[in-house]
Amino acid sequence: MNEEQKIKKEIIRIGAHLNELITIFDSAGNLLHKVVRPLMIEFYLRDVIQIIVGATILAIPISFTEEVWNFGTSLPNIKFIYLSAMSVLFICLFVYHNFYKEHIKTHYGEFIKRVISIYILSLLVSGIILFLIDQAPAGINWIITFKRMIIVAFPASMSAAVADMIK
Repeated sequence: MNEEQKIKKEIIRIGAHLNELITIFDSAGNLLHKVVRPLMIEFYLRDVIQIIVGATILAIPISFTEEVWNFGTSLPNIKFIYLSAMSVLFICLFVYHNFYKEHIKTHYGEFIKRVISIYILSLLVSGIILFLIDQAPAGINWIITFKRMIIVAFPASMSAAVADMIK
């Protein structure tokens, strides 16, 4: 890009969605180019659906492995706290970088809502799948059920975040 060019960025609403309008001018102030790109900083119902589908993509194959069932019973409780924190950290980093990097100050609430939604929906999808295959002994041992959900939700939340990014 030439130093003599000027770039102007503004946020506009087209229909119900926010977009960023990038206008490029030459040194004389003449319009060279306009680009409209969607901003995915607001959280809609379609985002919830994409998160659920994305979480399911990896939750299904992971839930069916015996290693997950055994890890749920053998790993110490503190490791699950670390695994859960690491999941949330990865989601935060991914969502920040791909959605809110330039707009975090004005849309911090939406950022938090998206991160929490991705993790909680991934946990719920994991729990439902484990329940359906009889690997969530909720009535017998809630701790084992929750541990297995956290293990499955780790990769499921990553695929949910990626699916949420797809427009």
